[in-house]
Amino acid sequence: MNVQLDDYRDIVGIEALDHLRQLSRHLEGLRVVHVNSTRAGGGVAEILHRLIPLKQQLGIDASWEIVTGEADFYQCTKGFHNALQGYQISLAENLLGAYEQANARSAEALRDKLADADVVFIHDPQPAPLLGHFAERKGKWIWRCHIDVSHPYRPVWQYLRNHVAPYDASIFSLAAFAQTLPHNQYLISPSIDPLTEKNMDLDETEIAGTCRELGIDPERPIMLQVSRYDRFKDPLGVLEAYRLVKPFSPELQLVLAGGGADDDPEGAAVYDEVQRAAGDHPDIHLLLLPSDAHRKINALQRASTILLQKSIREGFGLTVTEGLWKGKAVIGGDTGGIRSQIVNYHTGFLVSTPEGAAMRTRYLLNHPERRKEMGQTGHEFVREQFLVIRHLREYLTLMLAVVRGEEGRIELD
Repeated sequence: MNVQLDDYRDIVGIEALDHLRQLSRHLEGLRVVHVNSTRAGGGVAEILHRLIPLKQQLGIDASWEIVTGEADFYQCTKGFHNALQGYQISLAENLLGAYEQANARSAEALRDKLADADVVFIHDPQPAPLLGHFAERKGKWIWRCHIDVSHPYRPVWQYLRNHVAPYDASIFSLAAFAQTLPHNQYLISPSIDPLTEKNMDLDETEIAGTCRELGIDPERPIMLQVSRYDRFKDPLGVLEAYRLVKPFSPELQLVLAGGGADDDPEGAAVYDEVQRAAGDHPDIHLLLLPSDAHRKINALQRASTILLQKSIREGFGLTVTEGLWKGKAVIGGDTGGIRSQIVNYHTGFLVSTPEGAAMRTRYLLNHPERRKEMGQTGHEFVREQFLVIRHLREYLTLMLAVVRGEEGRIELD
């Protein structure tokens, strides 16, 4: 789908689009490169798939590159992910060696692209060491952290910090994630695109048809969590919550829907754990969907009666935003970026335990008008705070600041 900026006019208003064009006039022709470790699976890839073409429409020479490695590289970066979100994990020297070697190889492969770029965005820990291979770089380099680093395992953070500290700036999703670093840090929330297949309106026939295709009864209530099979997403906690609610709502079905990401080597093992815990219960549906099953995810979210994201650590949680945009009250883990989206008792409920999730699920099942009211509030909240146009405006403003070297108010001609 070839989406144009003007297609957003009815959603965000003409002034928001004019603001983008006003900012971009000062950035036309700028060579901007984003680097992460996968083009498929996970929120970072989804965001880049939308931001890059929109930047290009505004006259910016934007592109997207990835770093790759062997199995040891992904094992190491998954260890980073877990340790930065609080697990006490020591990374073996051979894994760190594989991590650094993969970045050295990627640096050579990307040298022509990165050396002359005006602005380089490095996403998350996977490509962080790239900067060390560009001593003669032309542009500004910015490290963008998408994960919850509010309480990192310190030895691992200290190692990564050595790679991150030389950057020109960092971006975090929340103030609580910011770290002591010798450069400016910016706060920018992630976003969803309301015009993608993941979030566009669908008719009721398609929604019901998708449920039937996946073996789910669209006429019965559905409790849904969409996420990768990752322990931080607490799929076992969702199973436990469902088992607590089921005796009071015999018709309720549980759907855990997700897939893997190219840079996540633990997904299959976690899926097996969940499958063993679920057993052969006929009303529990574990779905392994490909990374491009956006329309199916959309239909499942719209069909759901109760939508959860019961994470125990979460950088942001785009599935929360997606659910709110579809007018659903969302029950989310009281952690990280979920707290910035779920305004407790207004757009959903924050919970810390399976028992809490079960209690809120029962409340929402028994109060459909309250569920609808919360969903409407959440939809407008996302319109104001978490759509791609706002995200793009903040990226453009940041680029102006770092390119001009301005730290205060930015004056435009």
